[in-house]
Amino acid sequence: MANILYYLTFGIVAFFFTIFIFMLFGWRWIMKRMVKQMGKIILTDSYQENVMELMPGLRHMGIQNMLENSLRAETGDVLHRPLGSSKKWPHLDSITFIPAQTSPFPIDSEENVDVEVTIGPQAKKPMKIKIPLMISGMAYGIALSEEVRVSLAQAANNVGTAINSGEGAVLPEELNVSGKYILQFSKTDWSKEEELIKQADMIEIKLGQGALFGTGGKISPNNLTGRARELMGLKENEDAVIYDNFVVDQTLDDLKELVDELRSITGGVPIGVKMGAGGKIEEDIDHLIYMGVDYIAVDGAQAATLGAPPILSDDVGIPTLHAIVRAANHLEKRNMKGKISLIASGGLLVPGHFLKVLALGADAVYVGSSMLFTVSHPQSLNALPFEPPTQVVWNQGKYKDTFKIEEGVKSAEKFLTSCTEEIKMALRAMGKRSLKELSNKDLVSYDELTAQMVGIPFSFDPWEEKQLEN
Repeated sequence: MANILYYLTFGIVAFFFTIFIFMLFGWRWIMKRMVKQMGKIILTDSYQENVMELMPGLRHMGIQNMLENSLRAETGDVLHRPLGSSKKWPHLDSITFIPAQTSPFPIDSEENVDVEVTIGPQAKKPMKIKIPLMISGMAYGIALSEEVRVSLAQAANNVGTAINSGEGAVLPEELNVSGKYILQFSKTDWSKEEELIKQADMIEIKLGQGALFGTGGKISPNNLTGRARELMGLKENEDAVIYDNFVVDQTLDDLKELVDELRSITGGVPIGVKMGAGGKIEEDIDHLIYMGVDYIAVDGAQAATLGAPPILSDDVGIPTLHAIVRAANHLEKRNMKGKISLIASGGLLVPGHFLKVLALGADAVYVGSSMLFTVSHPQSLNALPFEPPTQVVWNQGKYKDTFKIEEGVKSAEKFLTSCTEEIKMALRAMGKRSLKELSNKDLVSYDELTAQMVGIPFSFDPWEEKQLEN
């Protein structure tokens, strides 16, 4: 028996050794044969039978369209694509800043640059933040986990800015560690307690957002679990309902009364509105002025969310660039610039984006998607390679329990600090000591259509001619 095992072992080892030697010295011959055979099949099979038919098919359909149509065919349900639109919208890339080199001169790197912002300057209790960046409304329970929300709130406090609650439940722990807190007053049954409203530094009435606009929806118990349900006051098998409107047969006067009521309850903190940017933005702003808001948050079509039907993300609304320029111009036309604050959001991802919309007329910027990925740096690696990195931050994520609050705070704080320092560096390069000195006069564009649309110089035109025109 021992001899049989010996010879069997020897035979197996010899077999694999032979294979190894063959692969070591014969791999070129093997590869050549494989490539030749595969090439023959690809180059001689008719198109109808050729696997490479996939190439023109994908070019015609696009990989994402093919994927999403396959999912529609599989489920028969409305798709909810994460993180908003993936189409190429007109954006800020062709716009650049004008540096100060001969007149004026750059500001010394040791000098401080003032980037503090006041939201709702005409409110009884305006909200002041140390940087022009705020953390956007990404809801606890509906989207983010408890640990991620607490991390973001603490990071916002550490850098002297505000965090928006989003339309989910409000965590007591989040309120305890946050500095400036923006309560989103949404079309829901939760987060409406007077005691909670009084704790907010700013109230945001959510009429819509860039990826979903004003639509409502239902979240099943399977997709909303844990402590969030308790804080939202939901029963065991009850859906979380986001209504399409605040009241039945809603009117502008109803919304105006809501603004007045919230202002009375809070004692005068800024009361504003968040809306998705649409083609009638000037009319929308006129309605908001009538309602008596202290600020307007405009969410462009590039905005992201946990999940939205592609038709709403891709085919409804207008780009952030167009929206902010039009909104700023209209507020100025109505003599409301400096009275009603303008907050920009939607596809604003890096310091250059932030500073450009501030130059175009926004008073502050909501940062969403970038915060999502930076708060989870490098913890998002826990989900890879078999799950997407967002599985670390979502409340229903498979890897949410691996998220560590301390690391999240550190990463989010460093990101906001880094962005602020880059903004200050750019302002110094333009010869400015304060964000208040920045305007669209500090911009040019290398795209002629963008320059004409925004009302800034085209970079190919001589500066003297532009000065004469002005």
